Amino acid sequence: MPTRVCCCCSALRPRYKRLVDNIFPEDPKDGLVKADMEKLTFYAVSAPEKLDRIGSYLAERLSRDVVRHRSGYVLIAMEALDQLLMACHSQSIKPFVESFLHMVAKLLESGEPKLQVLGTNSFVKFANIEEDTPSYHRRYDFFVSRFSAMCHSCHSDPETRTEIRIAGIRGIQGVVRKTVNDELRATIWEPQHMDKIVPSLLFNMQKIEEVDSRIGPPPSPSAADKEENPAVLAENCFRELLGRATFGNMNNAVRPVFAHLDHHKLWDPNEFAVHCFKIIMYSIQAQYSHHVIQEILGHLDARKKDFPRVRAGIIQVLLEAVAIAAKGSIGPTVLEVFNTLLKHLRLSVEFEANDLQGGSVGSANLNTNAKDSDEKIVQNAIIQTIGFFGSNLPDYQRSEIMMFIMGKVPVFGTSTHTLDISQLGDLGTRRIQIMLLRSLLMVTSGYKAKTIVTALPGSFLDPLLSPSLMEDYELRQLVLEVMHNLMDRHDNRAKLRGIRIIPDVADLKIKREKICRQDTSFMKKNGQQLYRHIYLGCKEEDNVQKNYELLYTSLALITIELANEEVVIDLIRLAIALQDSAIINEDNLPMFHRCGIMALVAAYLNFVSQMIAVPAFCQHVSKVIEIRTMEAPYFLPEHIFRDKCKLPKSLEKHDKNLYFLTNKIAESLGGSGYSVERLSVPYVPQVTDEDRLSRRKSIVDTVSIQVDILPNSIPSDDVKQEQIQLLITLKSPKLLVEINLIFLALNLFICLFY
Repeated sequence: MPTRVCCCCSALRPRYKRLVDNIFPEDPKDGLVKADMEKLTFYAVSAPEKLDRIGSYLAERLSRDVVRHRSGYVLIAMEALDQLLMACHSQSIKPFVESFLHMVAKLLESGEPKLQVLGTNSFVKFANIEEDTPSYHRRYDFFVSRFSAMCHSCHSDPETRTEIRIAGIRGIQGVVRKTVNDELRATIWEPQHMDKIVPSLLFNMQKIEEVDSRIGPPPSPSAADKEENPAVLAENCFRELLGRATFGNMNNAVRPVFAHLDHHKLWDPNEFAVHCFKIIMYSIQAQYSHHVIQEILGHLDARKKDFPRVRAGIIQVLLEAVAIAAKGSIGPTVLEVFNTLLKHLRLSVEFEANDLQGGSVGSANLNTNAKDSDEKIVQNAIIQTIGFFGSNLPDYQRSEIMMFIMGKVPVFGTSTHTLDISQLGDLGTRRIQIMLLRSLLMVTSGYKAKTIVTALPGSFLDPLLSPSLMEDYELRQLVLEVMHNLMDRHDNRAKLRGIRIIPDVADLKIKREKICRQDTSFMKKNGQQLYRHIYLGCKEEDNVQKNYELLYTSLALITIELANEEVVIDLIRLAIALQDSAIINEDNLPMFHRCGIMALVAAYLNFVSQMIAVPAFCQHVSKVIEIRTMEAPYFLPEHIFRDKCKLPKSLEKHDKNLYFLTNKIAESLGGSGYSVERLSVPYVPQVTDEDRLSRRKSIVDTVSIQVDILPNSIPSDDVKQEQIQLLITLKSPKLLVEINLIFLALNLFICLFY
């Protein structure tokens, strides 16, 4: 019961004290005396200069009641303060607010949960009041610290613990709202405050179950959830905090997130980390997205020597952030993202190579294998991020990134690449080549250029084709797939998947357009280079079925996208040259590879004959395929690439009807108006420095006899068969070159004579 004074003394007391005393009933259970509270409010509004004294006196009474554990009177005092705050908005309210905040602080410092919640509720009401003038001296450091501590409450009673945590979160939310609307709002964004606020919210957000980190922005919580669930309320407060962040304080709000995730080891597994950054990316203003991406990249650099799964978790977070930022503004971080990712790709390959070299038998070897597997997770995450980021860039930026990545691919014997591979060794270098080409494949996916020159400029085509001559079937596959991405401008590749004899190409509904002048110029300039790489790619000893399928697709795409009459003739010459190389076998290829080349030629000539729709040509191709089906099925793709296909012992004694003959093709095309003189000139790939750089045998060492026949004079079937037999017999490279020169000189003499 409060201390009562006598009537004489009461009359001498200041009026404001008498009005304050009158609002407290004899029994606190009766609650605030409303009639007297109305008198006090009217007095405060009429004489605002007395607000300071009213507040001080109320604070004095409340402090005394808190110490004496008179909770009933404490509740009445706080209710009176709340009503006075809501009623008064003059400049004189500033001193009164100081008294109010002092009383709230007293409640928060008490050890009683009910008083802490009471003080928080009053502070939240105060935070929602818009003051007429800003306060230049008021600080909320104590409240930030106290509310943050309440967010980590470990009270033994679960219900009480939840109640305190909810109060702490609501208090932080109130501080944020009050300070952000104040002209001194920058104070709350200082690192010492953010380092308390953000981890407190994240600590409570971790309780969210079944977080969906894959699809769309995080769902907004309902009003009921906000009040009852600390996790949902914390998430909502976190969103609100980030939504109010500006250019200057964005980083201060994001960096504590990294510290929290590091401290609690939440990168592996990283579901919560992904969820946090999805909230961040969807909450901040779109133009600040690149700041978050830069922070993630910086943290990835800081953790570059950490466990592989931790790095993979950070990269996965980067992927999610990039996926959201790509829909808005990525800013100036494009090259920085790719440069950082490629640097970490190299580091991962280096770690993997070191683990393999340092591996030993027994348990240590098992650990090495586990690390190796983890590094592959890192590498796949990097490639996936590069691919997704690149595929969402505009075309002009994607072209730059393609050049940027291609410039990083190391090629043996050259120093044009910009990636440090001094510590990788041959195995590591091969690994980084594969990883970079896989990244390039992801970036080029879905790229549609109007002209082939735009997609494959000379500065990009030359370094791209260099790995296609390396003695590694996987590298060659990746190069071909990248070329297909850039060359297939009408989405025909899926229709060509798999190497096979197509009965009716018209059923594929191939989309194509008339060849433009720029594409024609491209083929005149670069056609021989493309033919050469296809020709040499077919003759690699380590080719597998996929290599032949991709080479076939390359020929088909060139036919669809870039082939005019001249290019068609060159492609047929290339196909016949491949057939001859398989028969002659000057490279000593295994029988499977020789039959694979024959099958590829059959599949392509079947395709091109139907594409140009020359009946006689189609008839010749169909006849050869029909004979092969009966007598030599191993020359057809459906058979040779099937398991347990029976292979012949040799090809020398096969009947000429099993082969596609130049004179037959020339006759059929010539009758339809094609200029077939060039068919008489056997195709020979040009010798370049790439053969030396790619560690392959020089083509000069295996030059076959090439005879330039006079125009309009196609050899007969018998002559063609004799040439093949002659080529099979002659195995000496020097003799082959000499005979070739003799025939060339003879042809030149005949031309001059006539």
